[in-house]
Amino acid sequence: MNSLGIPKAPADTRVIVAMSGGVDSSVTAALLAEEGYDVVGVTLQLYDHGEAVKREKACCAGQDIFDAKRVAESVGIPHYVLNYESRFREDVIDAFADSYIRGETPIPCV
Repeated sequence: MNSLGIPKAPADTRVIVAMSGGVDSSVTAALLAEEGYDVVGVTLQLYDHGEAVKREKACCAGQDIFDAKRVAESVGIPHYVLNYESRFREDVIDAFADSYIRGETPIPCV
């Protein structure tokens, strides 16, 4: 039994960590790797970072992905970026905007 409650040795247990580039996911990835788990970091790209950088007053465009990749490298785990831009726009942003236009109080990401 390993610390995740799975009846396998940590080295035989692959764990995918959704890495935002923030402290919580970074520490989680580091602790699991330290325990010997087969850790893989994944970050979702939710918008076009190149376009975001061009916008006036854009904040942190792409920094989250850079931070997550840097942490993964320092921990010694692979890191992948999955492009979910169009899916996020369709399922969250467009639905949010449509709801707002209808006079509703939209709740994104639910």
